[in-house]
Amino acid sequence: MNALYTVVVADDEDELREAVCTMIPWQELGFRLAGSASNGLDALQLVEEHQPDLLLTDIRMPFISGIELARQVRQVRPMTHIAFLSGYDDFEYAKQAIQYNIISYMLKPLTVKGLVEELKIIRRKIDAQFADFRQEAPQEAGLDARTALLMALALDGCPDPEGLSQAEACARRCGLLRDGNDKPCCTVIVSTLLNADGAADTPPSFAASVDRLAAKYLRSVSFFVPGKVVTVLLGEPADFEAYLYILADEIPQIADRVLGRRCRVGISRTANSLSALHNAYCEASEALRQGDRGQSGAQFFGDLGPAVKGGELLCRRALEALDQHYMDTGLSLVSLSGMLDVSPNHLSACIKKYAGETFINTLVRRRMETARELLSTSGLKVREIAARCGYTDQHYFSYCFKKYCGESPNAMRRRLDGERTGEEP
Repeated sequence: MNALYTVVVADDEDELREAVCTMIPWQELGFRLAGSASNGLDALQLVEEHQPDLLLTDIRMPFISGIELARQVRQVRPMTHIAFLSGYDDFEYAKQAIQYNIISYMLKPLTVKGLVEELKIIRRKIDAQFADFRQEAPQEAGLDARTALLMALALDGCPDPEGLSQAEACARRCGLLRDGNDKPCCTVIVSTLLNADGAADTPPSFAASVDRLAAKYLRSVSFFVPGKVVTVLLGEPADFEAYLYILADEIPQIADRVLGRRCRVGISRTANSLSALHNAYCEASEALRQGDRGQSGAQFFGDLGPAVKGGELLCRRALEALDQHYMDTGLSLVSLSGMLDVSPNHLSACIKKYAGETFINTLVRRRMETARELLSTSGLKVREIAARCGYTDQHYFSYCFKKYCGESPNAMRRRLDGERTGEEP
């Protein structure tokens, strides 16, 4: 593990951002400044590029608010901690983002001394979380009732309805189910750490580490079997929709960052009954077996269908869909993955591997190329071009355009008009 935690700073106040970047003794505090941004869009791209341990951001910024930035950061880098700076004493507003791994909330104006003291606290919090993940849990003499029950159901299955009824009664007695009306959905995750040769090399203590992560999002029980950790997740369908993909990314991310180990994860489809846990375990194991064995990351069983087994084919389908929908203001990695019926993290990995850039950069490039074409071939106003390229905010569009093309839309139009007429722009 690196001794220094990496940091990205985001604030639209240039003077404040510059002061934070230059006046804070980052290395003395145990941090390394990886980059800074003046808006949420640039901050998100820096997070994708540098994968920081900490994002220090204003809560209200141009283009992408701090809360929306936190939501999107959790999708691409769930292990990144977020600290908010805000000139608004509005904790109710900030509480909207508490679920997004917020580690600190600081009110402006904040002195350098005050920020230094808060960064010391943040450092200790991250130290403690990383230490917990590395901690080797003591070996217990036997399994508790919840673990023993789920291990039997996942590994051996439930032979008959009477056995299922007994299992559900046992689950209620040990607190796994709340009452007779508690009928949660179930998913199984199988995780394995790899050694330098790419072979499975998972210590029993990794079960406790995975379970601590899973418990942040869903009811979970994890146990060790030779070579891997099996995690049974229980929750409502909305819980799985909101958190499963995030957890699937966070496990290999934090294993790589904290343990310095590659980690592969296989995830089953969601089942509707405890009786389906054995089948879910088989699906998760198959997803793990068919994933890229040399790479860290998660593989969902639902992504193994014949139409999407080839990553290059999936990438091509994604780019075709992006070409058809880039003008939609709500287009995102999540919505695009829904169109293709694959998980967001699987789609993201395929685009990055076969297209050579992230989804966000691919989308921005497609929109900017269209905007440049419209500027040179049509008489549409800039706001009309922005709308046709998926932007509701003309200023946001102009910022992206200048960043991508090196000049503003109006400047490019004047230059092109001048070139056509032979006059100076």
